[in-house]
Amino acid sequence: MTGTGGEEMGAQAARSRALAVLRVRSRALAVALLPAAVAVVLLVGGATGRLAGSGWDAARWTVSVVAVLVLAAAAAVALVVARSRPAATPTVTIAEESAPDLYRMVRDLADRLDVPAPSAIALTPDCDSWLEDRTHPAHGPPPAQRPTDPAVPGGPARPRGGAGPVLVIGSPFLWWMRVGELRAVLAPVVAGTGPSAHPDIAAARRFIRGLDAAVAVASAGRRNPLARAACAGLGRVCRLLLRACRVHAAQMERGVASAAAERAQAVDYGLRIAAQEQVGLAYAGWDRLLTRVALPAWRMGRWPSRLDVGVVAALTELSRRDRLAEGFASRLGERPACDLLEEPGAMDEAVSLLTARLFHGGPETGPDWSPVDWDEYPEEVVDRTWRTDAARLHRVLDTLGVRRAADEDTAPGTEGPTLARVLDHLTAPADDPATPPASAAPSTPPTTQATTASAPRTAPHPPTGEAPAETLAHPEDDDDLGGTTTRGAALAAGLSAQLAREEAAAQRAGAGTAAPATPAAAAGAVGPDAALWDDGALPLLPLQPPRSGREILTAHITAMVCCAAMDTAGATPGLDWLDGPSLLFDGARAADLAPSVLSLVETGDPGPLRDWMTELGIRPEKPVRLV
Repeated sequence: MTGTGGEEMGAQAARSRALAVLRVRSRALAVALLPAAVAVVLLVGGATGRLAGSGWDAARWTVSVVAVLVLAAAAAVALVVARSRPAATPTVTIAEESAPDLYRMVRDLADRLDVPAPSAIALTPDCDSWLEDRTHPAHGPPPAQRPTDPAVPGGPARPRGGAGPVLVIGSPFLWWMRVGELRAVLAPVVAGTGPSAHPDIAAARRFIRGLDAAVAVASAGRRNPLARAACAGLGRVCRLLLRACRVHAAQMERGVASAAAERAQAVDYGLRIAAQEQVGLAYAGWDRLLTRVALPAWRMGRWPSRLDVGVVAALTELSRRDRLAEGFASRLGERPACDLLEEPGAMDEAVSLLTARLFHGGPETGPDWSPVDWDEYPEEVVDRTWRTDAARLHRVLDTLGVRRAADEDTAPGTEGPTLARVLDHLTAPADDPATPPASAAPSTPPTTQATTASAPRTAPHPPTGEAPAETLAHPEDDDDLGGTTTRGAALAAGLSAQLAREEAAAQRAGAGTAAPATPAAAAGAVGPDAALWDDGALPLLPLQPPRSGREILTAHITAMVCCAAMDTAGATPGLDWLDGPSLLFDGARAADLAPSVLSLVETGDPGPLRDWMTELGIRPEKPVRLV
């Protein structure tokens, strides 16, 4: 395939900027060698008698010492830059024998574009695709490849090595897109292997990645008091070089992208326009699935084992609800790209586990970490989450001294947790003698404050009928309790403190418990690439910031209402693919719960909530079952 004028311009711009990056490296080397060069001149001048005298002798000694120190420092910096492990995306590598059709499609695409084929293919839980260089020794050996690969049937064999870039594909693409759409989306990405193979561009990228990795090493080393000065100097030098390369590197990558896009323009161009619409749709559905559906399960110690299947269900539901996406459902009859995998179920499980470890922390949360199927999600996650939150709410009420009144319909001498207890406490007058002051809320122990700040993050409060698992919030923040009644503020502070204690206890228990082996690992199946990350740094990508005290209180009251609805009115827990945990009445999702709960929390008015419960036959005075 002959390159167009735009492609040549982009490639030329990339090469010129790569040379500019390499010139920065050459100048840094020249600066490091300059004192040594001056010292050599002075030493030669002294040996020949031309630069004799006490002043020249002092200069020779001074410059020689400076030259040795500068050379030693430069050698240390160069050694750290060369040996530091560049950052790499945690992925699940797809072996060629587990996806021969996918490898064949990518190679055919590379042959059509007349560029080298990627050395391997990997999946990542993201809605994007890119090429990633993993030639650094710390990333481990490349996957085994055949020594030769025919470009076309019966044609000459083309050598294939394991030193090329890895093609990283977002897993939602593989399940949601059709085969033709995936090919169209990957065309400009695969075309980038051509510029990546240019020696100047490859050298410039290695230099920048090495500097970036060295900065990370310097930042980590500054925690050690003995190495703090050396690491500070290393970091300063590397950051200076990165700043000098920043503009050139950005323009180099822009030129590479431009050249790749121009080269791929003739490949499935019309289909690529439609496929780009699917990229935006997949991103929206994936984000909703993670924050609304997966996160409540992760917080309960369960990880959904078929997230990519879930995103297909979520996007299909979105196509049904949104008239702008109506046409997208018709394409579901075509062959999905996941059919290019030999065992899509095993690959989906591996990617789902990787997703949980990236965004939440995974098995480090404790020994009960286990997978959950979508059929079990309502009972194992939704019901358990609501009852756990309701139990926590009543424990905090006990701590605040709120009495439990025996229900008149229960057997004599028995008491149980009721929704009426919560409603009566929140709607009592502020000057009621039984009202506990805000200062009476249990405070977070000092040992849990750091844990609270660094706890895994969760999603904001979802819409009607949902009560996902909680995260931690600082009860000390003034804004956390704004917009609530006096009793609501005290209850919210108590819930925040209780969550902090539970999180600290879970982290202590998880620190002393070895992570259980996953089913995929135990069976020797495909799993996340262990060489590409450090488990101690997880979660790498927390989803959401901590919620405020008011949001935590709202979620707990919603959970208590849902428990009362299930135990007294025959409601059932359900899963909405776009909105997460849902309360169902006769198979239909309950409506108008969230505004009623907010009215109670913010103004202390139980009227809308009581009317809503009366309409559905919910009995707040009846005891409910808690975890």
